[in-house]
Amino acid sequence: MLGISESLPFPSPYASDIERELETYRSAGRLQKRPNHLAIPEGVNIKGVWVDPAPSLLTAELRSYGSISSVEPARIPGYWLDKVGQDLPIASPPLPHEKVVYALHGGAYISLSAHPEDVTANIAKGLLEHCNDVHRTFSVEYRLSVGAPFKPSNPFPAALLDALAGYNYLVSIVGFSPSNIIVEGDSAGGNLALALTRYLVENQNNSEGIKLPAPPGSLLLLSPWGDLGHSHNIPGSSVTTCASSDYIGGLGSLQFIYPHLAFTGPHSLEAAETNRYISPASRNPAMGKVSFKGFPKTFIVAGGAEVLLDSIRTLRNKMVEDLGEDGDGGVTYYEAEDGIHDYLGATWHEPERSETLAAIAEWI
Repeated sequence: MLGISESLPFPSPYASDIERELETYRSAGRLQKRPNHLAIPEGVNIKGVWVDPAPSLLTAELRSYGSISSVEPARIPGYWLDKVGQDLPIASPPLPHEKVVYALHGGAYISLSAHPEDVTANIAKGLLEHCNDVHRTFSVEYRLSVGAPFKPSNPFPAALLDALAGYNYLVSIVGFSPSNIIVEGDSAGGNLALALTRYLVENQNNSEGIKLPAPPGSLLLLSPWGDLGHSHNIPGSSVTTCASSDYIGGLGSLQFIYPHLAFTGPHSLEAAETNRYISPASRNPAMGKVSFKGFPKTFIVAGGAEVLLDSIRTLRNKMVEDLGEDGDGGVTYYEAEDGIHDYLGATWHEPERSETLAAIAEWI
């Protein structure tokens, strides 16, 4: 098994420190136990449901990714969250013209949870509070990636398979029209929201005869992680200039490197430079043109003090090139000057949080 220093995509003076930090983490064990894809924890007002896999919706390309990673479709938990004061039955049919938020949580693909008691649920709760047309949200407990020195598991495309299953559940089981689904993702969840939407858009008229649900009516990206490669990791970029104002680890930190290795797995870090599902915002020439034609209207949120700022702006520019700005089918961009990464999940981050949620509500 390669050590961290042998696995890095670039020479790092921090490699030995990273290995010591990782060894400490391994020795101490996981200090926090969160809900995962293996069970639905009981609790007051917890509306959990098992979501069946959707193997019949996989194209040859997606199956090939899964074969490389030894990843198969799996049954996973999903959670409903209602607007305060409402108590809708689990999987109840949509109300007339009801919109639903399909929330994909962040956590760098290696942590956090879709469970309503997880900190990431602050985003869904904020949307429910501010958006009159949204009465409930649904989120899937997609499989998290694990990398060395732990036993590797659930690399790409595990999360995409799970997100697809959750979307199919909303359309085929619950009965939501795709046009009334708002796919929302924060941080790594934003990456996953982009990948899911791309899969649905690109394969609507596939030659394999696979009948996929239509793409969602709206896409909401909150501090999206659009480049898992290194095309934005250059001197003078927000990765370095915002390192002191954000909580995300900078270049060379374990927090920065481990998720890349765990998520790409056997696809190697090269996939983060060349795969449109993994790094749609990449500026690496090897990626070529990444098309966003056919994507739904999109609202992108960025914090002016976050390390991902430059890559988010690149994503915005790429999407605007194909979709235009604002209006139906266009891209709306909102940047909070003092916002840190994923600030909508921080209830104390005011007034930026409330102002952004109000703007999203108006957009919806």
